[in-house]
This record gives sequence, C-alpha cells and structure tokens, in this order.
Amino acid sequence: MGKASVTLSIVFLVFLMAKANSQSAFNVTASYIPYHPEQNGWELRNYCSTWDASKPLEWRQKYGWTAFCGPVGPQGQAACGKCLNVTNTGTGANVTVRIVDKCGNGGLLLDEGVFRQIDTDGKGIFQGHLIVNYQLVDCGN
Repeated sequence: MGKASVTLSIVFLVFLMAKANSQSAFNVTASYIPYHPEQNGWELRNYCSTWDASKPLEWRQKYGWTAFCGPVGPQGQAACGKCLNVTNTGTGANVTVRIVDKCGNGGLLLDEGVFRQIDTDGKGIFQGHLIVNYQLVDCGN
C-alpha cells in the first residue's frame, strides 16, 4: 500500500467518523405536548426522570423539553439528556431542546411553549404539527 493510499484511507476514516457523529434528520413531524415545566417546578415526571430527575435545576431549565422518537439518533435511555437543534422547515425558526421523554410517533413531541416559539407563522398550531429538521448537538453540560 502506497503513501497516497494510506493518506486517502485516513481521510476516508475521518469522514466516516464525522458522519457518524453528525446525527440529523429532515422533514420530521413535530407535534406538541403540554409539559409546561415552568408551571410544574421543572420536575421531571416522564421516561427520562429515572436517570435525569436528580440533575440540578439549572440543567433542567437550560433548554426547552421534547420527547424524542425520531428516525435518526439514540433511542430510549441513550437519548435522555441529549440536545437537538430543531428547525421549522417552513419559517427557518430554530431552537435547541433537551430530550426528557420518549414517544412512539416517529418524530418529536415538543413542549407546547417550544413548539410555539418556532411556529412563528401560526401554521403549526392550525395544522397540529410542524415539519422540522433536527440535529443532535452538544448541550454544553
């Protein structure tokens, strides 16, 4: 194997590693759910609370909440506490959210406040859902 082949192989491996770490999905349905964490004292009472309920208040308040069952990314316990950058495909409005629950609809269930934050034209509330893109991002925790 020549030097050029080794270099090319290394570049390809780096590309594959970056691709594996970049988990995103496009044209995903996002509905809303009334978590209303601010009204419930930011208390986690859902699937991820088994692992994340002891996190400090600052951690629970840092991002809006979502249930996650998207087509791409970690599932179940592995998703708990991870963050997503979610973009409304219709308006470009985006927000970072923390996964605090799981769901079964194949998309996202955003806290109603978060949903309204990116539903800048009101079409999502009217339709009952938004079409979004999402990407797993570093929460900074």
